[in-house]
Amino acid sequence: MEILDRAVDKAGNTVDFLLRAHGDKAAARRYFEKAIDHNGEPGTITVAKSGANLAALEALNAERSTPIKVRQNKYLNNVVEQDHRAIKRIIKPMMGFKDFRCARIILSGIETMQ
Repeated sequence: MEILDRAVDKAGNTVDFLLRAHGDKAAARRYFEKAIDHNGEPGTITVAKSGANLAALEALNAERSTPIKVRQNKYLNNVVEQDHRAIKRIIKPMMGFKDFRCARIILSGIETMQ
């Protein structure tokens, strides 16, 4: 099962995204480090109910002098879910992806267009 992580700002604009084959802590941590390096430090990060994302953020916060506030609430994560609707609308007629390579190519194109 592929995992699509997306970082959006308060206005709903995509800041960064990552498609990964597995939801592991190491990949989530690299994603958050890259997003923070490219876009600056956020005051708060809201994530869905993903254990890997929460573990990665807790590990990052353990090394920081000022920790990032982490919220885990599906209703607060609504900005990201609303942004996913456009992707789901395009993918649904295709009945999903046949392989990871195809998913990566198509989702990269969709994200670039948005």
